[in-house]
Amino acid sequence: MVLPGVDCTKKFTPEDVALATITTFQRHLPVAVPGVTFLSGGQSEIVATTHLNAINKYEAVKPWGLTFSYGRALQASVLQAWRGKPENVKAAQEVFIHRARCNGLAALGKYEGEESAGAAAKSLFVKDHQY
Repeated sequence: MVLPGVDCTKKFTPEDVALATITTFQRHLPVAVPGVTFLSGGQSEIVATTHLNAINKYEAVKPWGLTFSYGRALQASVLQAWRGKPENVKAAQEVFIHRARCNGLAALGKYEGEESAGAAAKSLFVKDHQY
């Protein structure tokens, strides 16, 4: 994922990130590579999800699968909800499911924000899988 450096003062949109990322891939990544798995790389949960979504929505030739393997961007809010307390396990599990659904939608270019992620994910994924 092509992101501005930490000292960069210019703000870039998710669409700018998508353009830079896909352009770089088209110029340098062989089509024989089956896929790219992004790490969150210090981005916040929502920013990482939004960038992944923009990359997958970007209309261009993309012969590679583009997905995520987020650690911090899946776990930060889960750990915050859990806080190591047994009574918080259910709430933490719900937060994790929500984050996973958001990123699942983003991997398809169908993430439209945190509020819409629950219903959208259920309509896409529950058809074929039981949760």
